[in-house]
Amino acid sequence: MQQKYAKVVGGSGDTTQGATATYQDNLYLAINGEWLKTAKIPADKTSTGGFSDLALNIEKTLMQDFADFAAGNKVPANDLLTTAVKFYQVAADFKRRNQEGFKPAQAGYESIKNLTSFQSWQQQLPKWLQQGYPLPFNLGIDADMKDTSKNVVYAAAPGLILPDTTYYHDNDSGEQLLKIYQQVAVQLLVKIGESEADAQEITQQALQFDRSLVDYVKSAEEQADYVQMYNPQKMAAFASQGGQINFASLINQAVNDEVTQVIVTEPRFFKHFAKLVNDQTFQQLKNWTLVQYVFNCSSLLSQDFREIAGQYSLALRGNQELSAPVKQAYNLTSATFSEVIGQYYGEEYFGHEAKADVEQMIHKMISIYQRRIKNNTWLGTATKEKAIVKLDKMVLKIGYPTKVNQLYQQFKVDPQQSLLSNMREIDRLIIADNFAKYHRPVDRNEWAMPGHMVNACYDPSRNDITFPAAILQAPFYSLHQSASENYGGIGAVIAHEISHGFDNNGAQFDEFGNMNNWWTDEDYATFKQLTQAMIDEFEGLDFAGGKVNGKLVVSENVADAGGLSCALEAAKDEPDADLKEFFINWARIWRTKSTQQLMEMYLSIDVHAPAPLRANVQAQNMDDFYTTFGITSKDGMWLAPEKRVNIW
Repeated sequence: MQQKYAKVVGGSGDTTQGATATYQDNLYLAINGEWLKTAKIPADKTSTGGFSDLALNIEKTLMQDFADFAAGNKVPANDLLTTAVKFYQVAADFKRRNQEGFKPAQAGYESIKNLTSFQSWQQQLPKWLQQGYPLPFNLGIDADMKDTSKNVVYAAAPGLILPDTTYYHDNDSGEQLLKIYQQVAVQLLVKIGESEADAQEITQQALQFDRSLVDYVKSAEEQADYVQMYNPQKMAAFASQGGQINFASLINQAVNDEVTQVIVTEPRFFKHFAKLVNDQTFQQLKNWTLVQYVFNCSSLLSQDFREIAGQYSLALRGNQELSAPVKQAYNLTSATFSEVIGQYYGEEYFGHEAKADVEQMIHKMISIYQRRIKNNTWLGTATKEKAIVKLDKMVLKIGYPTKVNQLYQQFKVDPQQSLLSNMREIDRLIIADNFAKYHRPVDRNEWAMPGHMVNACYDPSRNDITFPAAILQAPFYSLHQSASENYGGIGAVIAHEISHGFDNNGAQFDEFGNMNNWWTDEDYATFKQLTQAMIDEFEGLDFAGGKVNGKLVVSENVADAGGLSCALEAAKDEPDADLKEFFINWARIWRTKSTQQLMEMYLSIDVHAPAPLRANVQAQNMDDFYTTFGITSKDGMWLAPEKRVNIW
């Protein structure tokens, strides 16, 4: 279902020419200006910098390991990793993939193309739902947001062709991207064997259907308020919106049970569903399905299909070229066997000494948070007590899981079958397992991120924080860095994730992850005023030719502010505290250079503020920043005390 994990990274960095600056005028450029002058984005990437460079190094390391596994120079540690290597070998066999061309996808294409009526499309729904075919709705199982011990059915809208609804309204980039999408779709269809005229007609109708959805699906700003995802409807009421589609039968068949309630994440979409999907729109719907299917399959076919379809992603994100075939094979494997590879990475490359040190940092940060809440001047006693209970119940997941999901045991790879066939079978298992969760309690031991991912996250529905092994290295953390540097890096990341438990979204969930108001009315009213101040602080800031949307990025900004403030207090508790090192490393970890296209897209869809603004504005909110660098009202980094936003 919809992403509800609050992550530490997203957002992109400015590609403005690096300029020398002083700490007093621009902290971010003072630390990163010289680097920005010479930093080069790899041709197959969309950014470079702190998070990206760590991810690139891990990618290189694991690619070499998989090459060694495939060549027999290294032995996989277990059966699951052996299966992953088999998948990698199938994916890396581009000689075969190029010989097969579109053949592995032909039967699926014909099954869509041969539909003659809306009724014939309906008859395919149960099978297509289980096989992951493109559908104009999404169904899945996730924890009930008000009772996170049980799994329930969720219904959501499909994704649009463009990244966000804002791209469809008086947006030059959106118009240009749709033109490129149309050109690419036509090229793909012609290559399959359609005439130029038929390919143009199919694509035009696919785009018309996509456009018909725009006014009814949520924008990224709306999705950022994920409490609004929770709209329970009785099955009869939900199914009545399906028009000619029997949602009750479809869902009951998928979960093999009689479902009485559905959580609707986008009620506006389903309210209008019957006028979007019906007999009259069948031809557009069919062609939308065809085009979506071809795009989805292309990355699993021959190199020429990859290159044609990839033109759209290159235009969307701004990278200069697609990843090399062998790199694509590894990345497909990494995504498909993420927990297996994350466990391998953790066991092979993550030190237990570092894990123990980071764990004590987390406990220290939680204790500081407790202290800050107890000393808070705007919270009442009852709310403080509830907040501390939530902190006490917060679950820590550090490094990598010792046990991977049982589902991986079912993954099989048949070297005699195509990559697409193997991927389809794995997808079928994943989808079947998701629907089977309806009969199982929520597994709170699941990890939101694998060990080799350079990121961290908080899950409000589990009240847990995850710190993969991959992020627990320099510049974020190192046993060789000073305590102040580590607190300015991983310490701020840790406290950022803790803070998500008390941002505008997380604050509405209790210690068990249930959506539950544990605030007094007076305290919550004050909290809303403070979060509005954070919205106002970022609203309309200039970046990459656009403007920051304060509402879109508020939750991450609340977490950044709380994280930096708590990490700063932890650093000051150290006997050798050096706040200059602290703030310098804070700015260093946000070092980022991105393509113009990526920055523009992230301004529209990403809940994180752009990296340079995260570095500078949050530092401006800290009083200690001014005394550390001797900043006065005459300096560029000066922000008047009454305008500094501090919540936690």
